[in-house]
Amino acid sequence: MLEPPDIQEANIVACMQDEYGLSINQVTFLSLGADVHTAVYRVDTNDGAPYFLKLRSGAFDPASVALPKFLSDQGIAQIIPPIATKTRQLWGELGTYKTILYPFVTGKNAYEVVLSDPHWEALGTALKKIHTAKIPVTLMNSIRRETYSEKGRETVKMFLNRIEGDTFDDPIAVDMTVILRSKRMEILNLIGRVEYLAQKLQTQSLELVVCHSDLHAGNILIETDGTLYIVDWDEPILAPKERDLMYMGGGLLASGLKPDEEETLFYPAYGPTNVNATALAYYRYERIIQDIAAYCEELLLTKEGGEDRAQSLHYLKSNFLPNHTIDIAYRSDRTVWGEISSGINLL
Repeated sequence: MLEPPDIQEANIVACMQDEYGLSINQVTFLSLGADVHTAVYRVDTNDGAPYFLKLRSGAFDPASVALPKFLSDQGIAQIIPPIATKTRQLWGELGTYKTILYPFVTGKNAYEVVLSDPHWEALGTALKKIHTAKIPVTLMNSIRRETYSEKGRETVKMFLNRIEGDTFDDPIAVDMTVILRSKRMEILNLIGRVEYLAQKLQTQSLELVVCHSDLHAGNILIETDGTLYIVDWDEPILAPKERDLMYMGGGLLASGLKPDEEETLFYPAYGPTNVNATALAYYRYERIIQDIAAYCEELLLTKEGGEDRAQSLHYLKSNFLPNHTIDIAYRSDRTVWGEISSGINLL
């Protein structure tokens, strides 16, 4: 969220005292992220200790805090655990918002910092530990499972039909409809590919592992000392490992590298593995469709959002750039890859 929500600073200060027992003397809104349901702040205590506060509106998944806390407790150093409230709960309440508090880590995300070789190694090592973690049954049962849902595809189809009859006066919404109309056939082709691959995957018995599910550059944080963290566990899922692996070489890590160069840097640390080419292509297509669906809802159903609207439109357009996410998804779908030196096998 790029603009602060309508929440009084005094209410945040009171919440920090009531929920966490912290005396706050400064609240600073941080204009970060593309998620319109999440606002983040730096809050400083009277004794100078800084914290990172996330306010989450709308749907909230308790596993989004329970899972990273568990993984951190298991020794995965690349995860920042949430801080418990006075009642030992991993989130608090502030009106219609859930509050999640973390230690404040000074750093930049992977949009702002080019990942070095050691960063790729840390990412590969951490993701392997996440994918192979032994999760307690109670926690495992609380995490949503992959269903290859058609919801995003149906949402996009609905908007493609709707814009043929509706008119819009908001400039961002107008630009959005121009893009959707000009790319209609390409988008429908993407939907067709997703539907075909989803059907294929539903006939396969793929192992489900714990996945972050949103491992783009904005969710990789590099501390000033070079330490890498995987942040924003808002939507964990039990899914084939390709749900996360699709980001390596998928055009979403802002590395400036070619897809095979990213994979060559990542997989030695992740370790030799068989990657299902059908699943990899499916998740790359599906990510694009999910983004289009979310941007349609954000930009065409409301005029709210301020600066977030222009940023969302920019992100939507970027999918259609040459050699970006759509082109990469097509290539991963059409190409049969053999074993490469990093130890990855596409089946």
